[in-house]
Amino acid sequence: MKKINIVKKNEDFRRIITTGKYKKGELFNIYIERTNENIYHFGISVSKKVGNAVVRNKIKRRLKSIIDKKNYQNGFNCIIIVKGAINNYNYSYIENKLLNALEELKIIEGETNEK
Repeated sequence: MKKINIVKKNEDFRRIITTGKYKKGELFNIYIERTNENIYHFGISVSKKVGNAVVRNKIKRRLKSIIDKKNYQNGFNCIIIVKGAINNYNYSYIENKLLNALEELKIIEGETNEK
């Protein structure tokens, strides 16, 4: 994931979480905010309850790797908040769940953006 496509500021995280629509899952909650910009942004949040710094960074690296596998439509900000249950599953299961959730939100390129 390129640095330009990352949400970093705390105020941006709060805005997206409070105003965006969301999808709750067993491994993570995904919040999405539509914008008029010509680019998309992802933010990943992993709580200290999930594990120590090594574990949290491993989860973030895995999620970034999964996100990089697809092309996305422009004009949205997305926050992924990881739940503690993610430690119990392997990479392929996490990949399947995340990509299915992103497809349901209709942000993957090539899919229609209609409701």
